[in-house]
Amino acid sequence: MRQQPLRLEQSLINPPPRANSGPPGLLLVFLLPLLLARIKSGAAQLELAGVTVIPHTQSSEMRYWKEPNPELGARVQLYLRNGSGVPLLLTAALPIRCRGRTPSEWLADGAWTWHDTPSAWPTNDLLLAPGALTVWSFNGAGTNWGAGTGADLSIDWGAGGSEEIPVSLQAPSVWLSAVTFLGTGLGPVPDSVVFHVANRSGAAVRPSACRLWLPSANSRCRELRPQPWLTRLESFPADGVIPPGEKGGARVATGSLPLGYAALEVACAGTSGTLPSLWAHLRVKREVFDLGAGWVASGLGSSNTLHVEPYLKTLRRMHLNAGMHQEVPGYSNTPLFDRYPLKYMNRLQPFQHYDTDAMLPRIHAVEFLGEPQYGGGRPVPPMEVWRALAPYQATRLPTSVTHSEERVWRYYAGLSDYPHFDAYRVSAPAPDAWGRYDRWGGERLRWGAPLETIGEMTRSLRDLNRPMPIACWSQGAHDGWERHGGRSRLSPTPGELRVQACEALAQRITSLYWFNLSLKSLVRFRDLIDPITRVNREIRMMEDLLLEGDAYEQRREPVRGTPSWDLASVMGPQGGLLFVVDLAYRPDPVEKIFRFQPREGAFQFKLPPWMDHPAEVFRFDADGVKQVPFSLANGGVEIRDRLEMAAFYVVAPRPGIQERMQRRHAELIRFEGSFDFDPAGSDADFERLRRLVP
Repeated sequence: MRQQPLRLEQSLINPPPRANSGPPGLLLVFLLPLLLARIKSGAAQLELAGVTVIPHTQSSEMRYWKEPNPELGARVQLYLRNGSGVPLLLTAALPIRCRGRTPSEWLADGAWTWHDTPSAWPTNDLLLAPGALTVWSFNGAGTNWGAGTGADLSIDWGAGGSEEIPVSLQAPSVWLSAVTFLGTGLGPVPDSVVFHVANRSGAAVRPSACRLWLPSANSRCRELRPQPWLTRLESFPADGVIPPGEKGGARVATGSLPLGYAALEVACAGTSGTLPSLWAHLRVKREVFDLGAGWVASGLGSSNTLHVEPYLKTLRRMHLNAGMHQEVPGYSNTPLFDRYPLKYMNRLQPFQHYDTDAMLPRIHAVEFLGEPQYGGGRPVPPMEVWRALAPYQATRLPTSVTHSEERVWRYYAGLSDYPHFDAYRVSAPAPDAWGRYDRWGGERLRWGAPLETIGEMTRSLRDLNRPMPIACWSQGAHDGWERHGGRSRLSPTPGELRVQACEALAQRITSLYWFNLSLKSLVRFRDLIDPITRVNREIRMMEDLLLEGDAYEQRREPVRGTPSWDLASVMGPQGGLLFVVDLAYRPDPVEKIFRFQPREGAFQFKLPPWMDHPAEVFRFDADGVKQVPFSLANGGVEIRDRLEMAAFYVVAPRPGIQERMQRRHAELIRFEGSFDFDPAGSDADFERLRRLVP
């Protein structure tokens, strides 16, 4: 069983100052985080170029035996530029204080959960060149370090004087909601960036240019230097204007980018003139949708399953291309890897072996910390997680952390480059209290939880870690779960499996890992091989739209007070994905499984400004592309359809996606057939798999 999670639930510091009454104007909202530094005694200037505030969120849907701490902090990034004209030495001993106390003191008191200010780098001094930028981050635990407060940063330069920088942590009204680096060809290097801007202000905003701040070398990843402004934006909407309450953005050709940390600065104009820039600090990595198979290298006696070709054929036929492993002799160094490649997810050390041009195409992400909120005996504090991942910052290897419990994972926000979560809704250990969900008119379950809470948790992790992409573990065919609540089936049914995966996809993940497609699991739950293959086929059909898109709308439609449909959309420059998930499923009290029935419905979706007159609206699934009745009205689309469990639709501003998706579907079918091996459909092929299990 998992250990109890880290608890930061006491009131740690004084209540926050009272917020101003009434909404500030757009220009004031932008300027508050950028108050000019007050310089004493001619001190060298470390100028505040920008502030990013990501307010913490807490789900109101999740249920626990102990109520969550209601205090919400914020994740903060301070973009500091050397404006002095001379190099500035930033050491761990440099006296830096926020509100009169050092970062280490705030950490020790529990007011911060982690930080990466200079004192966190005791053996890594930084000589910051004139005009260069460095980014300091901290994660506040409670409301006294939440949105609407302030930081009051002071730096004592010794003989050079002192510097005070008032910092407002005002909740943003305009922000970068998604930043994704994309590429062409097969290599790991991106050559463009797509950014999405959420405008929750009262006035229109227009991104006019952007630039990257890059290190001179990965070994100097904490020092970022400005690159030329890029003004040729492929904006959406085409005029670049994002109305109040809307989203928009741009795709920008950048040329080949170095893999490592960068800051993205987006210049914006408003109705009253130029506005301060929007900022994001994240790792440059080419985003691709990887499909993981879990712990694929588990042994069979003295053998290893990655040596077993029928098993490898099965995984690749299911469109899986990653797993929890690193180099395995007899697989990674043989033609087996070339025929059945599975990207690595593991510790990936030593760096000189894995951080190479030859190895990078084989790597999904660093993942070796397990579930820090449980820690295999004790929760691992967020700062310890930061220290474990810090050595990777000077490499080209993206890091990931498995988040486990929505109630506390805000304390770990921002720690890795590519966060993901694991949470399963039937016959599996879980940190939430399944018996407290009053979902079916007073009927309480111990063997399962509402499947739609997967969508709730995906939104939570996405918003806490924006604008970075996220991934998730989805419940698959796992031989290892114990009996829960009297349920005899110890893995999901095909319907339960599909709905959980669809809930995560609808909230815009960019990779999915199935837990846990070992050889024994696939043999034990043969009836899940084809359902997983079908979901993966659908993902391969929609992946381009997911990668360049951003979550746009989410709405739950009840009928007589009971959840009926989950509606969500992901919108991007080429087209949008519309998701419908049926929530009228019912628990079977005898078999203790969830049952689904086909239903008809009329589904209304709001469309963004660049897509309010779509050229194509169609449905797709693992069987191909289909036409559906639809109508356009009031800047939205209504689709009428009959579905079971879930359905996917595409809306596109220009013709072409439907034909492209049809071709893609045919390619995927041919790919599956190329293995001449189908253990889901052929008893003889399945028997070959079964005989491999002791």
